[in-house]
Amino acid sequence: MTDALPAAVRPLFPALAREEDGRPAVFLDGPGGSQLPAAAIDAMAGLLRAGTANDGGVFATTRETVALMARARRAAAQLTGSAPEEIAFGANMTTLSFLLAHAVARTLQPGDEVVVTDLDHDANVAPWLTVAADHDLVVRVAPITAEATLDADALEALLGERTKVVAFTLASNAVGSITDARRIADAAHRVGALAWADAVHYAPHRRPDRGALGLDVLLCSPYKFFGPHLGLASIRRDMAERWPADRVRPASEDPPGHRFETGTPSFEALAGFVAAVDYLAGLGDGDLDAAYARIREHEDALSRHVLGRLSAVDGLTLHGIADPSLVAARTPTFCFTLDAATPRATTEHLARRGIFAWDGNYYALALMEALGLEDHGGAVRTGFLHYNTHEEADRLADALEELAATGAPPTTAVTPRRDEAPA
Repeated sequence: MTDALPAAVRPLFPALAREEDGRPAVFLDGPGGSQLPAAAIDAMAGLLRAGTANDGGVFATTRETVALMARARRAAAQLTGSAPEEIAFGANMTTLSFLLAHAVARTLQPGDEVVVTDLDHDANVAPWLTVAADHDLVVRVAPITAEATLDADALEALLGERTKVVAFTLASNAVGSITDARRIADAAHRVGALAWADAVHYAPHRRPDRGALGLDVLLCSPYKFFGPHLGLASIRRDMAERWPADRVRPASEDPPGHRFETGTPSFEALAGFVAAVDYLAGLGDGDLDAAYARIREHEDALSRHVLGRLSAVDGLTLHGIADPSLVAARTPTFCFTLDAATPRATTEHLARRGIFAWDGNYYALALMEALGLEDHGGAVRTGFLHYNTHEEADRLADALEELAATGAPPTTAVTPRRDEAPA
C-alpha cells in the first residue's frame, strides 16, 4: 500500500493544507468539484493582475487575450484528442449541453429518436427531454443493471433507423461505473446516429479522448479535473460547421467551435484551465496518456482498499460495483446507504470529523429513482481523486464504523441534497 503519488502532488494544492478542529480536512467531495493546484490559481490571479481585455483589438492586453484563447484551444484539443477548431468553451457543461442539443434538434424531423440512459447526470438527459417536447422527438431510455452499470445490451436493442443521437455518460458521477464507450459509439454509428458523451466525471480519472473513443461530441467540466469553473465541448468539425448556432450578428463564425461560444468568456478561467492541463501533463512528464496511467494505478489501488474497508462496515449497502477485482470498471467514487443513519445524518457525522462528503442525488435523478433511493434522501457519496490517500480512506471507514455502532437520529430533511451541476 503506497501513497507515492499523493505525497508528490499534495504540496501543490493549497486547499489540501486545510484543517478542521486540528486535523487535516479530508476532501472526498471530488465528484462535486476538485481542488486546484497553485499553478492554476496563480495563472488566474496573474492574468487579472497584469491587466485583461476583450479580444479583437490592437493594443497589448487584447493581443495577449487572443494568444490566451489560442493556448486554451490547443490545451483542450490536446486533452480531448481533437483539433483546436473543434473546441467550444462555455459557462459550464450544462449550458453547453442545452445549447448544442437545441442546435442538433433543429436539424431533426418529428418522430426522430434520441436514446439517453438511467446512469446519467441530468445534464445529459434534461436537454434532450426539452428539445424532444419542442420538436416532437421521441426519447428512449436505456436502463441500468443490478450492479448500477449501464445495460449495454438493452441500449443497443433500443437503436433503430430513426435513432439520431445516443447520449450517454463515460462514467457515473453517482456510483462511479464506467461505460464501454467504444462499443456504444460503434453501435450508434451503425444506425447513423451521433455518439454524444458526458465526460464530466470521467475526466479526472481517465483521459477524455474523443478521438480515441470514437465519439462525435464530448462535453466536460475543468473544475472536476483541477481547473476553474468552465465548460468545454469537443465537436466533430463537420458538425460544428453545419449545425445552426444562435449568434449575435457581428460574431465570428471561425473557427467552427467558436460558433457556439456566445458572449465574452471568462478569460481568467481559460488561463486557469491551461494551467490545469499543464499540471495533468506534468504528471506524465508531458505525456497525458502516461499521466492518466499514473493516476489510474494509484486510484485502482485506493479503490480496492476502500471497497475492502466498506465491506466490513455493519449495515452498509454499496450501490455500484463492489468486487475489488473489477476496479477497472469503476472510478473511486462510492455511493452507499447505512442502516444506522439517514444519508444526511451520515454526512453530518462525517463533517464533524473533518470529512467532506455529499448526500442526496447529485443530479443523477434517474439513477436514484432506478435504485429506489430518491424518496429516501438519496445516498451518501464519497469520491476520491489522485491526491487522496489510503490514510484518508481509513479515516472514512473508521468514522462509518463508529456511526454504524452508535447510530444517529434521522434529520428532518429528507429532500435529496444535490451537488453542483456539471460545469
